Amino acid sequence: MSETQFIDTYRDGFVAHLEAHTPMTEPQNLYAPIQYILGLGGKRLRPILTLMTAEIFGGKAEDAMDAALAVEMFHNFSLVHDDIMDDAPLRRGKVTVHEKWDLNTGILSGDAMLILSYQFFESYPPEMYKELTSLFSKTAIEVCEGQQYDVDFETRDDVTIPEYLKMIEYKTSVLVAAAMKMGALVAKAPQKDADAIYEFGRNLGIAFQLQDDYLDAFGDPESFGKQVGGDIRENKKTFLYLKALEKANKQDKESLLHLYSIKPEDSTAKVEAVKSIFVESEAVGETKEAISAFTQKAFDELEKIDLPKESKALLKKFGEDLMQRTV
Repeated sequence: MSETQFIDTYRDGFVAHLEAHTPMTEPQNLYAPIQYILGLGGKRLRPILTLMTAEIFGGKAEDAMDAALAVEMFHNFSLVHDDIMDDAPLRRGKVTVHEKWDLNTGILSGDAMLILSYQFFESYPPEMYKELTSLFSKTAIEVCEGQQYDVDFETRDDVTIPEYLKMIEYKTSVLVAAAMKMGALVAKAPQKDADAIYEFGRNLGIAFQLQDDYLDAFGDPESFGKQVGGDIRENKKTFLYLKALEKANKQDKESLLHLYSIKPEDSTAKVEAVKSIFVESEAVGETKEAISAFTQKAFDELEKIDLPKESKALLKKFGEDLMQRTV
């Protein structure tokens, strides 16, 4: 079985479990938006990681299904509320929940999703339940902190690279890390291995987000599936932007600060001007180096884990595929 078929098997099993355990009761206006957002698909990356990690540590994927469901439900809850905060019209190419229904429905259905995600842990025995929910609560509050940092950065001109890395760690990568550690906990892996797989996921998550920043500016619009240069249009202070400010000459730095203070009707020229400063200042090279460094840190964590070579190779291949993506 190829790695893609292997991942597809996990995804198919998870989607079947998700559909069987997504409530569709009254009141309809509370539960229909939940089914809608969960039905929009996506890669199901986080729950797949939970199932895969459980099996790699000698557990059964089906035993990790409810933990995987909690992770996916929480992730989608955060998307519903993020879309409200960003006033986003589209999610995965479809209308967002608050646009399709209304703002109040988006808030309340999101709240219900957060509560449901905790309920999924109730199928585990007391000791494991405590471990899983402790990790989950720590992760959930960090995701909220990451979101707040992101909001704060919009109005700050003094954001540092360490602060930015902390923001993407909390906003994106801790949930990837927790998803993997949950699989290890369900499989009753040794504590040191559960901690190491968390670090693997955390570093891979940071690399993933940095690559997302890079692809947002330099990806192929056909395969990226989003408008290229969206972060530039929105004046988002990404790693590329912060590196360019740090490395650019005085004139380019002033141009960049000016370009990030405006939102023209047609931003094509702005996007091109910013991208050329990113290239000239060597911010592109620095970003690629950071992506490689965090990917390598993730792989170094794998070496600490007492696992068969094939299992480590599978995780490494997964990481490599993630980092070679163009979408």
